[in-house]
Amino acid sequence: MSMVTIASLPRMTRDVLASLLLSPANASKVAIVDVRDSDHIGGHIYSSAWHPSATLSQQLPALVDTLRDKEKVVFHCALSQQRGPSAALKYMREREAVLGKEECAKQTVYVLDGGFVLWQEKYGDDKRLTEAYVKDIWEEY
Repeated sequence: MSMVTIASLPRMTRDVLASLLLSPANASKVAIVDVRDSDHIGGHIYSSAWHPSATLSQQLPALVDTLRDKEKVVFHCALSQQRGPSAALKYMREREAVLGKEECAKQTVYVLDGGFVLWQEKYGDDKRLTEAYVKDIWEEY
């Protein structure tokens, strides 16, 4: 079993993710998994898949299969301090159990640094990068 821990999970900055999404050559190689629960309301990163943390465990086998060919998978929640990192670690463990270590080495799993809160501060109004954004909801953060 992998020795990755929540503390050692690689982080991806909002700027790196934005540049990947805006690059046609790279956008298809990355998957974004949003594990927010009811706080998903008010916007999401373009092309992200919503898998609430409350039900993620049941969805993991299908998620591993769906994301099998992606080079990079980025998990996030509101702040990416608990749910996002925990989900990334669960996903990595499930992927290794299903596909084995050799296949797992072909994909890098990241946590979005600062989560959606930090993302929306810079990219919330950018319709190329954020969908269904409601600025008023995020002003209190």
